[in-house]
Amino acid sequence: MYHVAKTLLRSDADCADAIQEAIVKAFSSFRTLRKDSYAKTWLVRIVINECYAIMRREKKLVPLEDYTTEEAAQEREDYSDLYEALGHLPEEIRLTVTLYYMEGYSIRETASLMNTTESAVKNRLARARDKMKKELAQAQ
Repeated sequence: MYHVAKTLLRSDADCADAIQEAIVKAFSSFRTLRKDSYAKTWLVRIVINECYAIMRREKKLVPLEDYTTEEAAQEREDYSDLYEALGHLPEEIRLTVTLYYMEGYSIRETASLMNTTESAVKNRLARARDKMKKELAQAQ
């Protein structure tokens, strides 16, 4: 759940809030789950929805002048080059990569979670690989 939340939200506090709200909502409506085998997929979908809710609520824009170099240095230390390259991808591509590679969902499951087609998921993964390959090559 953390990987999915971190893909959409930058702040660890926002990730924790999204996960906490998702767990509360999942427990309160657990009886609506039709098959136990879909529990993980169902919970991840709730996390995604909570992340989008937080993003809608906050709509934070930070002026470049307010973003200090100390914060930027700390952020670079927290994540490897791979995660930094992942962070530069557009949101929907970043979420697709996280669900497929980090969480281990199949293309069909990823498409279902993102409410899109399997071909769209395949295209996003291909674009992500190309963009990340170029960015990682530039970083070295």
